[in-house]
Amino acid sequence: MLSIVIPVFNEVDSLEALHAELAEVARTEGYRLDVVFVDDGSTDGSWDVVSRLAQNHPEVRGIRFRRNFGKAAALSAGFTAARGELVMTLDADLQDDPREIPRFLERMKENLDVVSGYKKVRHDPWHKVIPSRVFNWLVSRMTGVVLHDHNCGMKCYRREIFDEVRLYGELHRFVPVLAAARGFRVGELVINHRPRRHGRSKYGMTRIVKGFLDLLTVKFLTGFGQRPQHVLGTIGLASFLLGVLGLTVLAAAWMVTRVVPDLEPLHLHQRPAMIYSIGLLLFGGQLMSIGFLGELILAYHQRDIAPYSIAERADGPEVPSPETPAAHDS
Repeated sequence: MLSIVIPVFNEVDSLEALHAELAEVARTEGYRLDVVFVDDGSTDGSWDVVSRLAQNHPEVRGIRFRRNFGKAAALSAGFTAARGELVMTLDADLQDDPREIPRFLERMKENLDVVSGYKKVRHDPWHKVIPSRVFNWLVSRMTGVVLHDHNCGMKCYRREIFDEVRLYGELHRFVPVLAAARGFRVGELVINHRPRRHGRSKYGMTRIVKGFLDLLTVKFLTGFGQRPQHVLGTIGLASFLLGVLGLTVLAAAWMVTRVVPDLEPLHLHQRPAMIYSIGLLLFGGQLMSIGFLGELILAYHQRDIAPYSIAERADGPEVPSPETPAAHDS
């Protein structure tokens, strides 16, 4: 069974056409589909279409949010409801071509856990394409997960990924990065990107700022999520030592000027230098304290979450326990 999770937000004009294309691909390729539409607080009648599709087609299910919670929440709800071993995600605006699904599944056979789509030729305005390319380059450089298009909504995952990767906020575009941090194998595939037929883009220029802040969050989670003191403590210790050094130099300069009055014009003991040194001292102490608190919180809340990810197990033949009577004794 192949599950397809589709977040929906005011896409009433495209849902029936999208389902028809998915059904055609399933008939041609012999797939057994599990289609989950997640209505993220639509106000244009999208839920009525989803309900009608669910009533008329047994492979379709719908989830409706009480209000708009964001794409990450919609995907998370869809992943929880998905029944298939493989999960595809598509946008509902018909720009993602369902005929690419067989190519994704073929790519997954190459021992991959995530395959991300790459819209090499995009049919979007330049003010959306250029920031996206800059963002993708930045994500690849900062995280080490090199993909041409982290933002692409068309991806294929193995179901077990979502037992270990939790989505919230706007982290949906970073699922390949979060999965790679757990040891899952990530690849990409050039796909056909179609012009938008209905509606308008839901993303404005504000997503650039949000995306950058989310990138910093992901960098921290994947690099120091299990050891926050390593980054906070390092910066704090460096600041603390600079503050101590500054105060030591000021104290030594003050003592020297008491002995050699001619050095008084050096003004090494003036108030600004002292304030900066004390500030660095306090800032460093606070950062190290926050790092210790982060370690305590992590130790408390992560007790039931393994800090590793097991790919498979190999067990030898079962050894009968001494209490089990042998077959010839019965």
